[in-house]
Amino acid sequence: MPHAAPKDPLLVLRQYSQFAPWNLHDLAAVAGALLEASGVRPTNAAARARPSDRTIRYYVARGLMGPPEGRGTAATYSYRHLLQILLIKLRQMEGAQLSQIAQELEDQTGDVIERRVASALGPSVPFPSRLSIANPEAARGKVGRAIHSWSALGEGTGHGGAESGKRFATTKWHRVPIVRGLELHVHEGHPLAKHIPESEDIADAVRLAVNRVLMSDE
Repeated sequence: MPHAAPKDPLLVLRQYSQFAPWNLHDLAAVAGALLEASGVRPTNAAARARPSDRTIRYYVARGLMGPPEGRGTAATYSYRHLLQILLIKLRQMEGAQLSQIAQELEDQTGDVIERRVASALGPSVPFPSRLSIANPEAARGKVGRAIHSWSALGEGTGHGGAESGKRFATTKWHRVPIVRGLELHVHEGHPLAKHIPESEDIADAVRLAVNRVLMSDE
């Protein structure tokens, strides 16, 4: 049987857009976790892989990143902000100076920035459900809810004892019929759950994927 096709970093990266907007803390947490997962290490010893809340505020003040929506604790950051902070840190880790990075960001569109980030992160970029965030209990907002849901899913697979399995059993699942003998179960905490009203579209996508697997066996 042929090996599975490698995942497209760009398509994986785009999945993070569904969790926007973020607050400052969550933006820093997600960006840091993605940078850590990429395996890219700074060539400049002064460049830190993980951005802090203070770092992001500094980049916004210098004009390297666009201002957030809202002010103070109510400020929120978009998927574009995530791409900007990722590109800034990746270029810093390659040894580029902030003045040079600022010029690059000014001259490039969002699509170009997205492709550059995806290319730099490479195939090691994790799907959102596999993102490893330090101290996930501190995460808040959409990211926090998603992380806690993913953790619950992991506990229900037998890693965490009878009590965690019991918690997992009490959560809600959606059933999507695919074909005779095949059914998709979607946990309520999974991002796909919000698309359950379009279950036929989900079924079509799964049927297509299954057909590809079956054809690869021939």
